[in-house]
Amino acid sequence: MYHFVCPAKYRRTVFSVEVDETLKEICLEISKRYEIEFLEIGTDKNHVHFLVQSVPAYSPTKIIKTIKSLTAREIFAKHPEVKKQLWGGEFWSDGYYVNTVSKFGSEETIRNYVQNQGTESEYVEMHRKPNSEQLTMF
Repeated sequence: MYHFVCPAKYRRTVFSVEVDETLKEICLEISKRYEIEFLEIGTDKNHVHFLVQSVPAYSPTKIIKTIKSLTAREIFAKHPEVKKQLWGGEFWSDGYYVNTVSKFGSEETIRNYVQNQGTESEYVEMHRKPNSEQLTMF
């Protein structure tokens, strides 16, 4: 299980209610096509938090490349006004933050961190999978 943070290009405030909804829809479609499960998705003005679970065959790099490329293409297609705000033609910044969920950084700890980013009025919980549990080996 991974916690990803992806900032928008130039840290622009591009996440509106419509863009948030589109992002959520795209992520849920990614879940259907790939073995990537979104446990929580949230935005905070200029960046997005993803709490993701996937199969061990997918590296964190492969997971985030899949997410960033598909979401950027679809958001630009459905929201041309966003492409005008980001004059370089890229939706996401090149970098990202990733951390694993483990014994010391439990799922609940990460969820609380994600939900308490920014002020309450800025953070928007777009998706939360009910009754999600971290997978165990045995």
